[in-house]
Parts: sequence; C-alpha cells; structure tokens
Amino acid sequence: MEPGKAPPDRGVDSSPVTLYGEFTAVCNRKVRYAVSLTEKELVVQRLSSSPVQRNKVPLSLKDCVGSRAHRGEDNADPAAYFTVYFYPLRKRWMSSGTSRQRVEQCFRLAALQDPRYNLEEAEKWARAVMERSARQQSVRDGLVVMSEPSRRRIMLLVNPQSGRGQALSLYNTHVQRMLQEARLPHSLVITERQNHARELVRDADLSQWDALVIMSGDGLLFEVINGLLERPDWEEAIRTPLAILPGGSGNALAASVHHYSGATPLSSVELLLSCGFLLCKGLVSRMDLVSIHLSSGPRVFSFLSLAWGFVADVDIESEKYRHVRTARFTVGTLVKLASLRVYRGRLAYLPASPDNHNDQNNVQKTSLWPASNLDSFSRDNRCPIPEQNSCHSNNSVKITRRENGLHRRAGPPASLLPPLDRPVPGDWVVVPEEEFVLVLAMYQSHLAEDLYAAPDSALEDGLIHLLYVKAGISRAALLRLFLMMEKGTHLTTNCPHLVHTKARALRLEPQSPKGIITVDGEVVEYGPVQAEVHRGLARLITG
Repeated sequence: MEPGKAPPDRGVDSSPVTLYGEFTAVCNRKVRYAVSLTEKELVVQRLSSSPVQRNKVPLSLKDCVGSRAHRGEDNADPAAYFTVYFYPLRKRWMSSGTSRQRVEQCFRLAALQDPRYNLEEAEKWARAVMERSARQQSVRDGLVVMSEPSRRRIMLLVNPQSGRGQALSLYNTHVQRMLQEARLPHSLVITERQNHARELVRDADLSQWDALVIMSGDGLLFEVINGLLERPDWEEAIRTPLAILPGGSGNALAASVHHYSGATPLSSVELLLSCGFLLCKGLVSRMDLVSIHLSSGPRVFSFLSLAWGFVADVDIESEKYRHVRTARFTVGTLVKLASLRVYRGRLAYLPASPDNHNDQNNVQKTSLWPASNLDSFSRDNRCPIPEQNSCHSNNSVKITRRENGLHRRAGPPASLLPPLDRPVPGDWVVVPEEEFVLVLAMYQSHLAEDLYAAPDSALEDGLIHLLYVKAGISRAALLRLFLMMEKGTHLTTNCPHLVHTKARALRLEPQSPKGIITVDGEVVEYGPVQAEVHRGLARLITG
C-alpha cells in the first residue's frame, strides 16, 4: 500500500478522494484491492485486467456502523487489518421492498515489516471512516448536527419472556455482534419479574448511562418510562435517550420507528436489524408522551395507545396465541368477530389546533454517538473492548438506591384536563353517540408490526390520533377495516361507522359494567379515564 497517496480520479459519488491505499485480501494475498475514501463512500476496486469502472463497488458511509484496526492472530506476521461493517438496504429475496443486510469488508495491510507502522496506518483508515460516517448521519438544512462527546454507556434491558421467549437468543445472535461492531459498550440487564425494570430505572444512578435500550415488546418500555417519571428528578431523567429493539409479539413502537425512517415494512429479524442499525447511528428525536388519569387517582404515562372495546379485548385475549407471534392479533380478531360486542359510554375530546397540524413533521434530531478517537474509546476503563470481549454482563450494573422513603408521583402537571368529576370545558367536542364497537387513541403510526393504525402520525406532533367505530357496523365491514389497516388505507374508506379525528386531550367514561381498557397494551383500571398529550417530553433514538 502507498499510504495517503490519492489517485487522480474521483470517487463514484463525484466527491474528491481524501484517502487512497492498496491492500491485499485476507484469505488470498495474491488478490489486491484499491480502496478510496471520499466524504460519502468507501469505494473498493479489485485490481485486475478488467475495465476499471466494472470493478468498482461503492459502499455508502451512511450504512456504516463501525470500523476497527487490529493485528492478526499470528504475532510473527507484521501485517495489520482494517475492517469496516456496513448494513446497506438490499432487495429482499423473493419479495418486494428492501431490508438491511450485513456486509463486512476486511483488508490486509503490510506496507512495511514494521508491525507498529502497519497498525498505525490501519488505525488512520478506521478513524477516517468513522469520522466521515458520523458526518453523514445527521444532516438538517445542510448542517451537520453533532452532540457533545459521549462515553457511550448503554444499559440494555432484556425481557427473556418476551414473545416466545426468544429475546435472549436474538440478542446473542444479532444485537451483541452489531453493538460490538459499532463499538458501543453495554451492560446487559435481564429482567426477572413484572415491574423489575420500572423499579430499576426509578432508583438507578442515571449519570452512569447515556442511553437505556429496551429489547422486548412494548410492555417493558412502558415500565421504563413510568419508572423515569416517578423519580424526583423526572425532568432530567425523562430526557435520557431511549431505544427499542423488537423482541416481543407486538413490537408496535419498533415498527413505528422503522416506518419513520422511511423504509418499507419489515417484521421479525429484519425489523430487529433495522432498529439495531438505527441504535448504532444514534440520532435522537423528541417523542410525545400522554398522561392517562384514572378514576382512582394515580396516572400513568403512555407512549403508544389507549384502547377500549374491541381492540383492547383482542389485545388481551390474544395473549394465548403468542406462539404465532404477530399473527396473534389476526387470530384474536377473527375469534372476537364471532362474538362482536357493543360498549356503552361517553366520549369527549379537545380538538387539535391548526398549529399542531402545521408543525407535526418538524422533529428536531441530534446525534448521540459523535465521531470520536477510536484509540481512546477502546481504552475506556469503564468498559474496555478487547477483541474477544463483548463487554456485557447482567451483573455489571451498579444500582444506587436513593434513601428518600416513598417515591412521590412526579411528571408534568395536567394543563388541559378538568377533574374527572367535573364537566369538560365548552371548547371540547362531546361525541353524540354513546354506543361503540371500539375507541382507540394512537400517538404512533403502528399498533403492531402489521397494523398501520395512524398513517399520518409523527413522533412529536403533539397529537392524539383518535379513532372510534360506532355501533351498527357489520362483522364483514369491521374485518375489512382491520385488513386495510395492514396497509394503512383504512382511513380512506367511506365507512360511515368509522370516525377519525385529532385531539390534544380526551375523556372516556365507560357505562358498560364489564370491559377492558389498555394503555400501551397493559390493562389498567376499568372506569372513567382522561388523557392529555405532552409534546416532545421524552427522547427516542430513531432514524
């Protein structure tokens, strides 16, 4: 290799080549490659007698999650190695759309017999790739948005019972490797019981962590958010960046985050790789939360949905079909259609103002993982990353409990809601109908991996997307709505029983003696309930 020498041509993206070198293949030293680094791409060209352009393979730095330099296992070999990890979008096999697929590029560098010099050159390439990759990840109005330097400390909470009990296996197979490639140290915490995560984050010393990552269904994130908002320092705690990795059977927020990235719908492992890639890139957005006030007094905080009637019944009663993963909702829907119920109650809401509609796509993003010096990062004494150390342990998390007695109910004050025992204000809309098949309040796009319930929602639009179905709808028409919800086309129908509107607050007063109300898929107290959106209260790692 001729270090630092740039050829006269330009990269495939027409940007000037900033770094050029010639390397040999790892498995066959007779195969040689010319590698060019531009601001946007790593261009790999096999040196042969074939035409030059035909051999060029451009790899976008937007798809790069990590790069490293290292020595080989043979200490007698002076060569060093330069490895780059990409997750580009590729066409899915035997289906439409694209999904992220792992690509690893490794090159051998043996310019001199001095192993230290070769390693320094390899480290220079690794740093240059990561610096340019970081500059590509967060561009807004032509400006690169970067955060302050971070030690990149992640607490990764896994619910081993999620879905079909495969969350830990998925972590070991996919997530651990991806985080190691991105050089993101993490401490693995395996939850042991219901509300374990809630108690943990409520009492933890959060100064240890730059992000809390949840690998589960939506229930574990519900615990984490409510634990953060029960802290005396909730205003600071709730700004801790959160991330979701799908490991359950619903995975609604994971599907929403993937959708907001602009990619085609995915499920299962493909969705996990997409969310893992977004975590590695580390762009942080604001996310709305909704406070849910229950009749007994306490309130809970919601990031996804409030449901009553058919949807809530299907969600809870389909738990017995978890072995079919996301298909549990389809099976549950078919079962509940056979015994379709009508629910009596009163519904009122505060309509959204025009400002909410105009600003719904104005989501601010910053970068959580800035470009950093790979050498100093790998020597981080909090969580070193030797070549074979995954740097995770379910025993490595230090929890500092605050000795302040009982935790008081914290969180932002209610500014739009009257007491539940008083009438709603005059600027609220009172729905004239009192018989419903379902009431569903959404604040993310997806209700499940395959249920695109609120197509025009955004992470920080300050809106509750309210859908309700009035009594009188036929089983066939209701089934048709749910089938159309898979594509997000249900709101374009002329179904006279379906109503969709946007609100900032709502009140629901069930009058049927029996029923289920769910918040983010979790059953809450049955009775009068009201909700208010808190715009941009939380932080979520997205794309």
